[in-house]
Amino acid sequence: MVRKGQASKKLAFDPIDEAARQWGMRWDAVEQMHAVTSLMRVQQLVLGQLDDLLRPHGLTFARYEALVLLVFARNGSLPLGKMGERLQVHPTSITSIIDRLEAAGLVVRRRHPEDGRAVLAEITDAGRALVEAATADLVEARFAIADMSGEELRQLSALLRPVRQHAGDF
Repeated sequence: MVRKGQASKKLAFDPIDEAARQWGMRWDAVEQMHAVTSLMRVQQLVLGQLDDLLRPHGLTFARYEALVLLVFARNGSLPLGKMGERLQVHPTSITSIIDRLEAAGLVVRRRHPEDGRAVLAEITDAGRALVEAATADLVEARFAIADMSGEELRQLSALLRPVRQHAGDF
């Protein structure tokens, strides 16, 4: 599927390989540059495909993640600050995400019953139903990485874990 801003025909060469070749004539850390550039490109491709899958549901992947987080919450609600922490986004980003979900009737904002300064986002029945429908589409499309086996996916996750851990992700 061709996304806005994406080339419509395939290149005859791998531009990341070419960038690494050029990089190696000037600087060190060619392997790291190649890996990071490949990782970032794959992230762009997968996120674009996920957003394409979610668009018919009126969602982006970021909004979908927020709804799923609320589904996982014990009472279907979480403070906005905690949501931002768990989704690892800036407070203004979670506010924007919740604004859009609220406008669509998928969440409501409520005052925290024990902390008058905190605001909770609570998923609605419509939000729960939408998560189920959107999840079915994502699962059917194997989250846009259908060309990888289960073992390859486990290896990929294992390879990325130390990078995430070193960065303080957990």
